[in-house]
Amino acid sequence: MKYFIFSVIIFFGFYAFSQEKQAKITFEQEVINYGKIDQSANARKVFKFKNTGNAPLILQKVKGSCGCVVLNYPKKPIMPNESGEIEIIYNVLKKGRISRTVTVTSNAKQRIKILKIKGRVVKTKK
Repeated sequence: MKYFIFSVIIFFGFYAFSQEKQAKITFEQEVINYGKIDQSANARKVFKFKNTGNAPLILQKVKGSCGCVVLNYPKKPIMPNESGEIEIIYNVLKKGRISRTVTVTSNAKQRIKILKIKGRVVKTKK
């Protein structure tokens, strides 16, 4: 009986130790599709996310694939079960197809996450 109790204590000790604290970033959507967007339109969009892990989430770097994307993102840690937003603004002055990425680097279990932006900028109708 002593060995059984000792074995159970050891098992649960290893189990608790293996449940390491880790941040996890979960996005509501990973692709923003502007569809057809007019050159004079407001091109502000938001990627919403939540820390679904059990440790604080820190966004270390958020970068667009070109200078056309302006990003605002939380600089403070996002606690477990809290949400945040990454704001993007696409420069719609240039007509044509949109196909860009936003790379998010964090301390989450999946350190690098690639988000996508797509659509088509059309000429302003007068």
